[in-house]
Amino acid sequence: MSGKRPHILHIFPSFGRGGVPIKICHSINYFGSRARHSIISTNNDFGSEELIEDGLDVAIDKSHHDVRGNLFSRFTRYRDFLKKSNADLLITYNWGSVEWALANSFGPIMRHIHVESGFGPEEANGTIGRRNFFRRIALRNIEYLSVPSNTLIKIAKEDWKIPEAKIKYIPNGVDLEKFAGAKERGQLKGFDNPENNLIVGTIAPLRPEKNLSRLIRCFDGTREDHAKLIIIGEGVERKKLEQLVQELGIENKVYFAGHISNPENAIGLFDIFAITSDTEQMPNSVNEAMAAGLPVFGTDVGDVKHIVSDKNKEYIMPVDDEVALTMCLKNLMNNRLAQETLGLANLEHVRVHYDRIDMYKKYAALWGIA
Repeated sequence: MSGKRPHILHIFPSFGRGGVPIKICHSINYFGSRARHSIISTNNDFGSEELIEDGLDVAIDKSHHDVRGNLFSRFTRYRDFLKKSNADLLITYNWGSVEWALANSFGPIMRHIHVESGFGPEEANGTIGRRNFFRRIALRNIEYLSVPSNTLIKIAKEDWKIPEAKIKYIPNGVDLEKFAGAKERGQLKGFDNPENNLIVGTIAPLRPEKNLSRLIRCFDGTREDHAKLIIIGEGVERKKLEQLVQELGIENKVYFAGHISNPENAIGLFDIFAITSDTEQMPNSVNEAMAAGLPVFGTDVGDVKHIVSDKNKEYIMPVDDEVALTMCLKNLMNNRLAQETLGLANLEHVRVHYDRIDMYKKYAALWGIA
């Protein structure tokens, strides 16, 4: 594709408001007219569509979320579509797109890159054998596997038998300019903090694997009277989480903000960023928190401990010890000097290692964008 504007076909399990679709939308905007894109969401959620800038050559194809029929019929349907698409590159994302990967694997129709960024709750404690076997077949003829974490490199080599030469490590990057000065402009519609309470906050889709119930229990367990918890995000777990807050009697201390489109402003309200997921790889939210100059508290899953600064690593705790997590959070909440020190260390760390421009350059080389 050297010297040619490539046509890239993206297959997402969901193009809703989540880390991977948002990251790809920003990448598409950055590349501008240098590439043409077609996007399919297998669950018919296109919530990230509005993030794509006007005037770009991007086609949102809403006709291919139908998964009726047996595997062979779907395989045939997908393969026919690939042949007619005239695309130069197929990019499939995560487990929910592997049937499309399979369709291209038998006598590949076009170049194929698979992107694996993380797992759902069913694989939070380890990959599933039958899925590993399916991935081995579906991904056997890919050109490259793109992953953002060292954890996924290990899984890809050991569980999926992907040759090391085909694995491309591209860590997530963050827009440093967007999050610069976040603390000076922190604001969130509907939230008021007249008593200047310490704010613990998180930004995450409200899904089971994010385990925000754990965060709520840890926050409650600190017994800190002059503190509040802000949860930014929306999802299927919201009703359950609100019920937990009511059961604990802390409705006046926990604020559910729902989805917001400008996290770079709201995150400035936080004194501490928290992440208590059961499974992660390289969460964009942690990069954003570091870019905003925040300390990070959370669970040691995926590459979370790897990506924070050295000084912050002691506040990333084992996922299965809620008592230790609670005490860790309490200690950080009561140490303003540590909060400031870790925030500065994280900001310098993310500037050196996770600038989005570096990520875009690696994508351009991988995708064949001149």
